[in-house]
Amino acid sequence: MVSAAVRGVRGDLDPALLGVVDAHDHLFFRSPLLKGQELDDAGLAREELAAYAAAGGGTVVQWTPYGLGRRAEELPALSEATGVHLVAATGMHQAAHYTRELLDARRSDLAALFVRELTEGIGDSGVRAGLIKVAGGFHALDAHARWTMSAAAEAHHATGAPIAVHHEMGTGALDVLDLLCGELEVPAHRVILGHLNRSPDLVLQAEAARSGAYLAFDGPSRAHHTTDWRMPEEMAALADAGYADRLLLGGDTTTAGARSVSGGPGMPYLLRRVRPRLETALGADGLERVLVANPARAFAVEWA
Repeated sequence: MVSAAVRGVRGDLDPALLGVVDAHDHLFFRSPLLKGQELDDAGLAREELAAYAAAGGGTVVQWTPYGLGRRAEELPALSEATGVHLVAATGMHQAAHYTRELLDARRSDLAALFVRELTEGIGDSGVRAGLIKVAGGFHALDAHARWTMSAAAEAHHATGAPIAVHHEMGTGALDVLDLLCGELEVPAHRVILGHLNRSPDLVLQAEAARSGAYLAFDGPSRAHHTTDWRMPEEMAALADAGYADRLLLGGDTTTAGARSVSGGPGMPYLLRRVRPRLETALGADGLERVLVANPARAFAVEWA
């Protein structure tokens, strides 16, 4: 009998062992759009993970995809040293994060790359990815998004891997669901919609949750501080509407200055400050779902 497992950087994990999960974050991230703010220091990554563990964290899911400085070879040692389970990603972000040469080089084999990184390992690291990360645009899906999502769907059908989606400013979720779950026939419960708190439209959020997809709320963020404060009430409204089992929480630390060990809120903020606010909004049982039970289901796969 095949049982579901979360594909961690040190091997497949029993979902019951994840503990408290930061369902969307970054230890390493490099992009030409964030020059001078790269997350590329392994020592600081270890300190950040240790601070997260000290606050009660058990697992971090890193959404950094192909070509953006994942440092996959560093992840097993960081996990072992801190006791925090790590899940790595394959996938591809928006075109603006890459050179034209890199995109052209992947034009004919993107799905095969995703499958290889999910089943064999990322580069020569031997570290297998546990999810596929892709991205939409602002209220729309351009040709690049359709290409990468089509490759992600192909890789999902070959492996069972979940697909996590960056939504620009929190927009475009229904278009993503139409493409991934409609045209490309990915089961909705295998799709994780990121950043929906950045466009606090409860009608859209409820429709997305009704599909069966997971909604990954994240913050805090300098760029999106005007909507961050609404996150607990949005999640409570969705829980009251019957979607408590669709909700995930992440920190989405994408710049060096946002790490807690560099003076920002970082990963521990989720547990030091956001967790008490969510417990007030959701109750203890609701909070347990968001931090423990839901991510254990969202990232667990009967791997092909």
